Amino acid sequence: MKTYQTGAIYNVGLFAHGGAGKTSLAEAMLYVSGTITRLGRVDDGNTVSDYDPEELKRRMSVNTTPLPFDWQGKKVNLLDTPGYADFIGEIVAAAWVVDGAVLLACAASGIEVGTETAWELAGRRGLPRLLFINKMDRDNANFYRVLEQGRELLDRALTPLQLPIGAESSFRGVVDLLRRKALLYGDQRDGKYEETEIPEALRDQAEEYRLALIEKIAETDDRLIEKYLEGEELSEEELLRGLRQGVRQGTIVPVLCGSATLNIGVQPLLEAIVTCFPSAAELPPVRATDPVSGREVELPVSDASPLTALVFKTLADPYVGRQTFFRVMTGVLHSDSRVFNPVKGSEERIGSVYVARGKEQMAVQQLGAGEIGVVTKLSVTTTGDTLCTADRPLRLPPIEFPEPVFTAAIRPETKTDLDKMGTALTRILEEDPTLRTSREPQTGEILLSGMGESHVQLAVERIKRKFDVNVIAELPLVPYRETIQKTVETSYRHKKQTGGRGQFAEVHLRLEPIDYNETDFEFVNEIVGGVISKQYIPGVEKGVREAMQEGVVAGYPVVGVRVAVFYGKEHPVDSSELAFKIAASQAFKQGQAEANPVLLEPFVLAEILVPDAYTGDIMGDLNGRRARVLGMEPRGGKTLIRAMAPLAEMQRYATELRSRTGGRGMVRMQFDHYEQVPAHVAEAAIAEARRRKEERQQG
Repeated sequence: MKTYQTGAIYNVGLFAHGGAGKTSLAEAMLYVSGTITRLGRVDDGNTVSDYDPEELKRRMSVNTTPLPFDWQGKKVNLLDTPGYADFIGEIVAAAWVVDGAVLLACAASGIEVGTETAWELAGRRGLPRLLFINKMDRDNANFYRVLEQGRELLDRALTPLQLPIGAESSFRGVVDLLRRKALLYGDQRDGKYEETEIPEALRDQAEEYRLALIEKIAETDDRLIEKYLEGEELSEEELLRGLRQGVRQGTIVPVLCGSATLNIGVQPLLEAIVTCFPSAAELPPVRATDPVSGREVELPVSDASPLTALVFKTLADPYVGRQTFFRVMTGVLHSDSRVFNPVKGSEERIGSVYVARGKEQMAVQQLGAGEIGVVTKLSVTTTGDTLCTADRPLRLPPIEFPEPVFTAAIRPETKTDLDKMGTALTRILEEDPTLRTSREPQTGEILLSGMGESHVQLAVERIKRKFDVNVIAELPLVPYRETIQKTVETSYRHKKQTGGRGQFAEVHLRLEPIDYNETDFEFVNEIVGGVISKQYIPGVEKGVREAMQEGVVAGYPVVGVRVAVFYGKEHPVDSSELAFKIAASQAFKQGQAEANPVLLEPFVLAEILVPDAYTGDIMGDLNGRRARVLGMEPRGGKTLIRAMAPLAEMQRYATELRSRTGGRGMVRMQFDHYEQVPAHVAEAAIAEARRRKEERQQG
């Protein structure tokens, strides 16, 4: 494969809501650039970008796919990203390694939530942005409506470089405002166009938009604005220089339009990308940290700088092994070499180095600064890690992934699946950093957390397909607890004679309620006069602790109890630690039943960010979930609601919030404390616990 200088490399991400046409546009770019000779279609499952079985099954992208191609002697490393919130991890990772963002909007559907999310992410990353209004050939396509919607929802900096010629079935080209030319396309879908004069019906409108564009460009430079205000004509070179500067400053967001499936407007889009976006060589120095000294260093984006490469994606393949995708930030990565991972503190051997395009991998000898590539079979390196050289260790800032918002309990279908599930989970977590696993200590369930129900379900399907492990995902059990509300004294005598040595122990306990959110259990020895020998006291505590594992209300663990043993009796022959353990356990159960026992449920602190228009609806919904709203805070057109709510009412909240807000609502939850369950809710929870216990006994 051809070698490119850093100044000729452009790293660009395609971002949008699902269904806006990213993959079709990527396919058209590959076709127009001459990289492929035939246009694939998403519906036919034959695009270069979507090759994963899950993508073919769902007819949508679930992975970020590198699609490098040559455009007029420049290399464009295009990353085609998923569009749905469940796969936000892929989108975040892509935004971390590109230098410009092409955002898509459907000309009929307008600016959808996935595009808004990607816009905000690109803004936080400081990426120059460009908006492509796609699907101009669809029914109800309206360029001007989407433009105004974009200015309202995204940024007033949206500035058309083009106007459409026609719309819906009559869409046949675009007006190039800077060059005052019309680009008319035929019906061959080959991306070729005829350059002509602007149609008379569009000339006045085109001139109006051109003047607005030139004014925007002039504002980027004092010399240009001075020349413009004096009535002088700006040259094409000056306009392009000012446009490039405005895009990189964020004061201009170019708007182009077309139809990816008809291959209209794709070539001008490619020209805009290499004109407006920076090459890798034009980027500011890369900041890295020396892990030895802790000192931050700045490295020019150059092959001459020390090697730093950021891993942004990992694929776990049961046949090929681990595939590690990276961007070389500085320096050169050579095949058949050794690199150092400062995050793991370990050396890695690099075999062959590849450039990936969809599922195709092309071997190269080396990759320089700005390049994106893939290696296989690294031992310890995972997504977010840095690769460098051992003699110059440097660590790049890690990718900041969002926290999971949905949790499922998973269990294997069979004993064979159980034996393989642990390894499969480890591999799938390496592949997707937005997944988390944990074990709920109270219920014993293995929990898999992700960015939504679809995300977790896809992970389960991947485990099946890649590692042949059948896993069932379901809502986790709520880890209820029990406590007492009053102080009681109780006693129990354990006496058993079966011939030979018997068993004897008498225990008197006092149970006192304490703060169950501060302390689970306190044990106090108040024995005086040696009525219970010291050697038996540990048995008493063990018996109490065992009894607390299964309370009398619904079989849940008991917390918030201080237990004092204050009296008892023993037998010189028949007493033992086991006898006192049994007596203490029975005494505790009796005492709990007499101490007004109640059920406790976990509460979570939820931070919910929604557009202002949805605030009233969300507040009403929270009230129905027994939540307490703690406060509200305006956030520029959105409202941040802080609420305390029972976990039992919030397990599927992330999914339901997206549904209520058209995908625009976001929630972050964390465990906060336990509270007493209201009586009417407790009845149902107790009945469910008893039903499960009966099933276990029968099964």
